[in-house]
Amino acid sequence: MRTPLRPLTRRGLLTGTLGSAALLAAGGTLAGCGTKGAQQTEAGCVSEDLSGTEKKLAFSNWPQYMDVDEKDESKRPTLDAFIAKSGIAVTYTEDVNDNNEFFGKVQNQLAACQATERDIMVLTDWMAARMIRLGWIQKLDRSKLPNVEANLLPSLRGRSFDKDNQLAIPWQSGLAGLAYNGKVTKEIRTVDELLTRPDLKGKVTALSEMRDTMGLLLQSNGHDPSNFTAAQFDDALNKLKKAVDSGQIRKFTGNDYAPDLAKGDIAACIGWSGDVIQLGFEDEKVKFVVPESGVMLWSDNMLVPNKATHKANAEQLINYYYDPAVAAQLAAYVNYICPVRGAQEEMEKIDPELAANPLIFPDDAMLAKSKVFMALDEKQEREYEGKFQQVIGA
Repeated sequence: MRTPLRPLTRRGLLTGTLGSAALLAAGGTLAGCGTKGAQQTEAGCVSEDLSGTEKKLAFSNWPQYMDVDEKDESKRPTLDAFIAKSGIAVTYTEDVNDNNEFFGKVQNQLAACQATERDIMVLTDWMAARMIRLGWIQKLDRSKLPNVEANLLPSLRGRSFDKDNQLAIPWQSGLAGLAYNGKVTKEIRTVDELLTRPDLKGKVTALSEMRDTMGLLLQSNGHDPSNFTAAQFDDALNKLKKAVDSGQIRKFTGNDYAPDLAKGDIAACIGWSGDVIQLGFEDEKVKFVVPESGVMLWSDNMLVPNKATHKANAEQLINYYYDPAVAAQLAAYVNYICPVRGAQEEMEKIDPELAANPLIFPDDAMLAKSKVFMALDEKQEREYEGKFQQVIGA
């Protein structure tokens, strides 16, 4: 699919109305993580599955995260095909606009072991990790997910918050790395270049999403963002602070860096692969770069919350989207990293150019340089977010 840059991309919504600054400001939201009764256990919060008698499913997802028929936007080809094939009626709702905002919608019910009226919800790694930590997510039956077992990318298996791949199944993934506009600057290869090169001074932006910016800086110091110490975090933060204090970094952004990068108002930035793919369709001079030290990999994950009453139906849908042909059809529309092995070969039949795009189908070398940010406990989340917000001036 060839579309102009969407006005608000899926990833940009992560730092929208309730971004990382609100993680600190909205004390009630995070306080709920530690309130009495919020923590649940599998034995203490038992969910009944009515899939055998109720052929239905409620699916909550982000906007513009499902393929749509270009001639009739009321049609969603892959989802419609699932409904026809399975006989399961799917209520599909685009009501996840921000991780923290959505947490606020379902927090009280899940903390009290009550139904959210949702069978699948799609949330980003760190929010998935928080809900898993709180015991709010049902374990999936891996025997019902043969396509996931066979086709989930190796780089997305055994993540720190879901070692056995039975709680959070990636819907789509993306990269945080470097980007530059070749019309206004020469190539950039490293994080250190971005933060120190004199010709870039005042022409650089970084992301207000802590895990992406700090993950890249940790890697640039030779540390592993999936397993780091407080001292290593502080070292990386000091590097960022120097770049802020020197005026190298103009500002910290959500995905609103994209128009500035397209126009050349900024020369280079820390950015997201999905944005840069779309900019590159319009101007091949705009490039995404995997830094020499590595790149950050994030995913949005399908989760089945406690008290969801159609888990087996949800497992059917999850397994369906790990059919490589279905996954390719979805990826051709959304333009993020496809987490399904075998989908690249299927994409060749749909759009050979997209099949060759490493930002949708990263090669093994790129994936080997990718890391997922370490799962944080509540104390770490507050501490690291607080320090980061102080440096970026949020």
